[in-house]
Amino acid sequence: MKKSVIVSLIVGCGVATFAATASLAQNVQVTPLGGITGEFCRLDRAILFEDPDGTRILYDAGMTVAGADDPRLGSLDALLVTHMHGDHIGARHNSAVDAGECGKPDLSVAATPETNVAKIAHAKGAVIVTGSEMPPFFAAKLAGLGGDPKKSVLARFGGTYTLGGVGISTVPAVHSNGVVPALIGGEMGEAMEAAGIAGYVGPPTGYILRFSNGLVAYLSGDTGMTAEQEIVVRGFYGADLVVINIGDTFTTGPVEAAYVVNELVQPKSVIPSHANEEATKDGKVIEGTRTAAFRDLATMPVHIPLSGQTMEFDSEGNCVAGC
Repeated sequence: MKKSVIVSLIVGCGVATFAATASLAQNVQVTPLGGITGEFCRLDRAILFEDPDGTRILYDAGMTVAGADDPRLGSLDALLVTHMHGDHIGARHNSAVDAGECGKPDLSVAATPETNVAKIAHAKGAVIVTGSEMPPFFAAKLAGLGGDPKKSVLARFGGTYTLGGVGISTVPAVHSNGVVPALIGGEMGEAMEAAGIAGYVGPPTGYILRFSNGLVAYLSGDTGMTAEQEIVVRGFYGADLVVINIGDTFTTGPVEAAYVVNELVQPKSVIPSHANEEATKDGKVIEGTRTAAFRDLATMPVHIPLSGQTMEFDSEGNCVAGC
């Protein structure tokens, strides 16, 4: 074989390898941080997103992230909070990764009144991005921890907060957003508890994340069906990846959630969340669960968020690794 041919083959292989590596580097990494490794469990809410440029965003840290020392977190640039309920902000949390059981999570560590979210953000030097009237609440929590209240920032409906290569926008969600007295503390908290009332920090939100590779993801938050899911989420943003809550009673149930993704948003891929059940055993969906019902009703690929298992999505919302 001539030397020129050999060189051409070597160069060709090198280009192919580089192209494959470059293609992989353009994917968005999505890692659920649930209660039990390899499973989708009752209180699983938290999902870690990593942009191709390295920007790392934690969505609804909740109760399954074992505080700021959870080894799965690594560095963080931002935390997103959809609303103020304890299972999303982390009124309590597990003591360690894999503590407790899938159907009976460990909630042995109290995090009120500061919240798991504020403690993680303070420890990591990350910003907390919220909509509505939530930023002042988290600003006060950061200040109380000795942190910078300016790291609690606003993404109002219709606007975008840009972090690295990621655009973060909020969209409407239909749910409640009360601040329980335990999160307020002090005499005011005691008085509110005695009166049976909660604080209010405006309506809850969902999120749109626009990543540097072109992927657009819709994170529903706790919500029912809304017209905005068709008109705004699909019509304006064109979301190709959806994370949707399917737990019923408190949010959309599996039938309603399937309608949202099949008819309103029409993404390329969907990740169910907030199932409020032990949804898997040995990494397989348990038949007869809400998760199984949603999986069977959705007309696009459904990717079960197994804790610790990283999935990679391309610019068009297709899961190309870890699926």
